[in-house]
Amino acid sequence: MTTQITLSIWIFLLLLAITAWAMLDRVLIPSVRWFLRRRINRVIDEINTRLDITIKPMQLTKRQVLIDRLIYDNKVIEAIQAHAGKYGTPREVIQAKVYRYAREIVPSFNAYIYFRIGYWLAKKVARFLYRVRVDFVDYDSINVTDPNATVVFVMNHRSNMDYILVSFLAAERTALSYGVGEWAKIWPLQSLIKSLGAFFVRRKSGNPLYRLVLERYIHMATKEGVCQAVFPEGGLSRDGRLQSPKMGLIDYMLRSFNPQTDRDIVFIPVGINYDRTLEDRSLLRSLDPHAEKRSKWFVVRTTIRFVLHNLALMTRSQWQRFGFACVNFGPSFSAKEYCRRHRIDFRRMTRNDRFVEVEKLCRHLMYIINHIVPVIPQPLVAKVFLSAPRKWLSTLDVKAQVRLLIEDLESRGVVVNIPEKDREEAINRALNMMTLRRMIKAKEGRYMLLPGAEDILSYYAATLQYWFENPEDRGTSIKS
Repeated sequence: MTTQITLSIWIFLLLLAITAWAMLDRVLIPSVRWFLRRRINRVIDEINTRLDITIKPMQLTKRQVLIDRLIYDNKVIEAIQAHAGKYGTPREVIQAKVYRYAREIVPSFNAYIYFRIGYWLAKKVARFLYRVRVDFVDYDSINVTDPNATVVFVMNHRSNMDYILVSFLAAERTALSYGVGEWAKIWPLQSLIKSLGAFFVRRKSGNPLYRLVLERYIHMATKEGVCQAVFPEGGLSRDGRLQSPKMGLIDYMLRSFNPQTDRDIVFIPVGINYDRTLEDRSLLRSLDPHAEKRSKWFVVRTTIRFVLHNLALMTRSQWQRFGFACVNFGPSFSAKEYCRRHRIDFRRMTRNDRFVEVEKLCRHLMYIINHIVPVIPQPLVAKVFLSAPRKWLSTLDVKAQVRLLIEDLESRGVVVNIPEKDREEAINRALNMMTLRRMIKAKEGRYMLLPGAEDILSYYAATLQYWFENPEDRGTSIKS
């Protein structure tokens, strides 16, 4: 019994590793999981008591279960069989491809990360960069929303800040699920975004199998009541005006919608506007077909320079926030009521007829959004300088003309998102920002539009264009 056994060092290390793994697998990892799960459940219970739109069971379901439900969806199975028969590809190969699509799309929502980390971070970033304001054009219509309905926020897309801003402002009411593009598929950003409930969308994919998997996921999320946020324009507005709606995601929500038995889908239009859009010059440059394509290194270098420049302004106490970032929530819009009023059942329509009706609904939503896009200082000041491009204007001249624009808008019932007491100071800040960004030049208390700055000022003034065009043209104010 006292005989010694000699082991090679590599066998000893192997046994040590196996022992350590067994301890982790059987003792430590389950304990950590239990501890984290208990904290997450505590957060969910606390949050659900104050949310208007509670976290749905699907959002708390394990991600692998959702993936399995998606790849074994009846329509997905039928598509796999049809694809295998058409191209002679083994069914297992196609199913493996569908599995990859499902893993790419399905999020892994984590309530603790969303409400404890994501909300805190979004709040700090939004308020650090902007003076954030929110208005409810019809507050009561949001409060009386059917608690069992699937709520979909439909908004214009001005900046990538939209994701942060609206998530922060809506976090007191619900957890939003976004569709995000390929730009977010960067490690470790990808894992963070999925844990916040976002799902990935290949915007320009023409692969019918992929589109079907995406459609069935959106159908599943909508049917289960997951609150979603949609940008019907499909991408950032490059000239400042609202673009024609892309019908994809909303069509996916409605094509299997049964207005008699399914839970209602309630659309809430949201209008967003900024005194400064961080991507403004890049967006305008993308409109020029002859502009030289810039390398990734140029983008990185420019971003670093931008950050360092603002840090330098901070050290000299010259930095100031980028003006207002405003969000207006409009009146809710029931899909069931729309179907009843127009005697529509999207399930029973041919593809072409359904697209026509979905486009009508999308254009109606965009029409509402056009009415609630916030009116803020920089677009107003930009419009003043565009109306007098070769003229020197004093500060008093600018303020007087802005005041006339505001009075004109308010007389037509437009919500102006600049508090009465802050208007003088807001115009001063807008003039200062436009001077620093070389949009206008200043001389002895007077200002004039700089040559070549017409495009950038038009980009901001375009958010007001709807209210200053002929009434006959307003039906076509969404850019085709």
